Amino acid sequence: MVGKNSVIMVRRAPGSGTRGLLAAGSLRIPCVLGRTGTTIFKREGDGATPVASMRLLSAWHRQGRMARPAARLPIRGVRSGVDLWCDAPTHPAYNRHVRSPFSASAESLARADRLYDFVVVLDWNISARARHRGSAIFLHIAREGFPPTEGCVAVAPKDMLRLAPLLGPGTRLVVTR
Repeated sequence: MVGKNSVIMVRRAPGSGTRGLLAAGSLRIPCVLGRTGTTIFKREGDGATPVASMRLLSAWHRQGRMARPAARLPIRGVRSGVDLWCDAPTHPAYNRHVRSPFSASAESLARADRLYDFVVVLDWNISARARHRGSAIFLHIAREGFPPTEGCVAVAPKDMLRLAPLLGPGTRLVVTR
């Protein structure tokens, strides 16, 4: 068991800007990063994964799509047609969970693909929020074939189930250059 203040390290894989290796306790898991690699200057829409130390805040699970991972984080159920994430940099709810109907730009947490079947909310631009610094930076399920993300860290569904027991309050995900 990993301690209360455990750290999950993510580093780029040798020879790739969009693939990485996630290390948590004794686990070593392949992961995928943003389509433009990693950055210390994260901006909305840049496609990069932020180089940062981010607390794990909570998670969302899509019932009926995959087994509920055994994370120790607060886990909410995704409601189709209801749960969204605001990605409009000038809106007061920027980088927050919102409910439909919603007038500004927002991403559905009930996606048709598997990406958000289990999604962990990372404390990127949430506790200390600033416009245009990036939204919806999550740890989530990877697409088939492992193509890059829009700035998140993603792992295979089977690896998320292995990783989940290590995800709890006080855990940090650290992305390095």
